[in-house]
Amino acid sequence: PIKVKYGPGLSWGDLIMFTGNVAIESMGGPKLGFCAGRLDDAEGHASLPLGPSAFQENTANCTEKGNCQYPLGAHVGYMGRPVPEDTVQSIRDVFGRMGMNDSETVALVGGGHAFGKAHGACPSGPGPSPAEDPYNPYPSTCGSGEMMGKGENAATSGFEGPWTTRPTRWTNEYFKNLLEYDWKLTESPAGNPQWMPMDKGTETPAIEEIMMLTTDVAFLYDPEYLALVELFATDQEALDSAFSAAWYKLATRDMGPLSRCMKSDSPVPPAQDWQFPLPPASNTFPKWVQVKDSVREVMSSSSPALEPDMVDGKPTYQAMFAMLAWQCSSTFRTTDYRGGCNGASIRFSPQKDWPTNAYMDMALEVLSPVKEEYGDELSWADLIVLAGTVAVEDAGSPHQKFCPGRADYKDGKAAVDLEPWSMTEYAIEDPIWSFRHTISVQGLTDSEAVVLQGMLRSPEQMKRLGYSGSWTNSSNTLSNEYFQVLLSNTWVAQVSAQGVDEWAAVGQDLFMTPNDIALKYDYDNFLPIAQMYASDETKFLNDFSLAWTKMMNADRFKGPVGTGCKYLKKVP
Repeated sequence: PIKVKYGPGLSWGDLIMFTGNVAIESMGGPKLGFCAGRLDDAEGHASLPLGPSAFQENTANCTEKGNCQYPLGAHVGYMGRPVPEDTVQSIRDVFGRMGMNDSETVALVGGGHAFGKAHGACPSGPGPSPAEDPYNPYPSTCGSGEMMGKGENAATSGFEGPWTTRPTRWTNEYFKNLLEYDWKLTESPAGNPQWMPMDKGTETPAIEEIMMLTTDVAFLYDPEYLALVELFATDQEALDSAFSAAWYKLATRDMGPLSRCMKSDSPVPPAQDWQFPLPPASNTFPKWVQVKDSVREVMSSSSPALEPDMVDGKPTYQAMFAMLAWQCSSTFRTTDYRGGCNGASIRFSPQKDWPTNAYMDMALEVLSPVKEEYGDELSWADLIVLAGTVAVEDAGSPHQKFCPGRADYKDGKAAVDLEPWSMTEYAIEDPIWSFRHTISVQGLTDSEAVVLQGMLRSPEQMKRLGYSGSWTNSSNTLSNEYFQVLLSNTWVAQVSAQGVDEWAAVGQDLFMTPNDIALKYDYDNFLPIAQMYASDETKFLNDFSLAWTKMMNADRFKGPVGTGCKYLKKVP
């Protein structure tokens, strides 16, 4: 009824999370604030990458629940082994993947278990799963009529009982209970292992009708967790502060930076550390036409910092500047709206040290005279994007839309966990799946991803990265020749002298990467697009310009769907 009342102005995502906030407040719990602006998935397709898909199960299967190997996560809960001391590491793994430290973990678990109860009174279980009965999943197998699956007939988790004696009030009783009693392993009515309270130092059951899960009792078996339990048991204010901050983080972390939050009558807290707030951008800008001329000057002059490509006997860094802008911007993730070039994290560790960013620090050094010339009016982030844009424009792309106003981070913390994970590291050797995974995270369509593969490529940089060479020596020309070369040759897989997987053209001194080959052998999706661009250079150039502009500005936010590019325009 609430969703119907407010219609499209209130997303399901916002309604669900705001309802949680209201519920906590109604029971006396603390709150930090609310960030509105979640977008609803119209058909559920956005959750498909969460799996498990047949491909995921074939390449990274977990045969024993609770003992999955990286990159799969741990499974916290009933894992067949209710051993608290063995559960500690799984708790840290699961909450660590959500970006939570020990204090946030203990506050969230204990704060969450201050409310409500687990439902598992029905011994015969919940009934058919959503896969078995999508229209009436988990109806419960106990009770009948209006009471079917309700009250003593409920069977959701299979565990039974509250954690506290006042499960509708916000207190720190959960932590006091953990410390006040000994805990003995027992079973719920559904047969799941849970823990009952015993008077300290005795075998006498406590009178309180409460219970704990294995993951709760595990806090007593780790010194860091135990210290936090003791703190929260004696300091209600410390719990209030830790829980409100951790809950806001849990509920908001996938929203991205503060600039994506909508203004509403519910206060939005200041930017949190985990939102990686940027320093204020400059209020004054240089004359961009002059900056472009300065970029062109260093782009066509040999620098001792890095060996240039040579075209017709002349040095050029066009392809390197395009690659620098791409490496800086392509970290953007639609999954949590992090990454992108705003902040220029590529200047710092860890991003500058990623294997895919080898020699990017030297490309930055080639650009450094331009930064020095314009000083604080020109951020590194704006310069990197503009240099790449100049490179592709001068190579043949239509004029790009440039959106200034980026700021620079002071360190590389914002990129700590942004590195794309290596498919080959986990025996995932399907280049098509690897490429599709990457572009889905970046938010690119198939056509956008394919057209951007035709960007400038530096033969010298490819050799520096360990490849035998490139598909071209014309690193300063943007054309559809890339697609013609890709489609007109026969390619064989090989390992370069430097140990890098690559594909070589039969009878030609030409080389492609696995991402390139993915375009040719994905017959249903990527190949038809590549064939279209191979036959129509004008369309390639126009579509490339649009896709490049999208990727360079993907991280510029003003609200959940708006852009912060009020200066978005073509630069002459």
